[in-house]
Amino acid sequence: MLPQHAHADASTTGPARSLEVAAIVLAALAAGGSVILSVGLGLKACPLCFYQRSFVFGVAGVLAMRFLAGARPGLPSLLALPLGAAGFGVAVFHNYLELAGKLECPQGLGGLGTAPQQSIIATGLVLALLVGGASVGGQAASSGRARNIAAALLIGAVAAALGIASAPPLPSAPAKPYETPFDMCRPPFRLPPS
Repeated sequence: MLPQHAHADASTTGPARSLEVAAIVLAALAAGGSVILSVGLGLKACPLCFYQRSFVFGVAGVLAMRFLAGARPGLPSLLALPLGAAGFGVAVFHNYLELAGKLECPQGLGGLGTAPQQSIIATGLVLALLVGGASVGGQAASSGRARNIAAALLIGAVAAALGIASAPPLPSAPAKPYETPFDMCRPPFRLPPS
């Protein structure tokens, strides 16, 4: 009897495999960049940063197991999709807080935007690659794939919402300028209106 993945259509396994390779490379780069910000540059991950980092590590782990276990292309993308969606959801909320002026966040690697801005780009690209891999891989009819992808995105959205809801509340904005180094996302100091 042939292994289950042997029946997969070659026209879908190649693109799914390519998308999964791209997703694991990008997830590993995002995870590595996050660690460099903390370990190499001495920045501290705020709770929202930590959630994003954890979800992208999860994506990288699931996809790494794809290559170690020889899973059929497409399935690992689907399994990693809730993690990718959750990481992206937290990144969207984090960027909203920054754009709304409720948080100020340190610069990302190379000074190209802030760390949350870099995260939303990386997690968004990983999410797109996972959706693509799950869309073209596997044997299920396209309606079954679409239902599975929608379910995975919903699970990810719930995980993001729960992560955001359970994160510690933001500290109050300081009454005087910060005296500590800018090494973590924080509420900005604002001069009182005159």
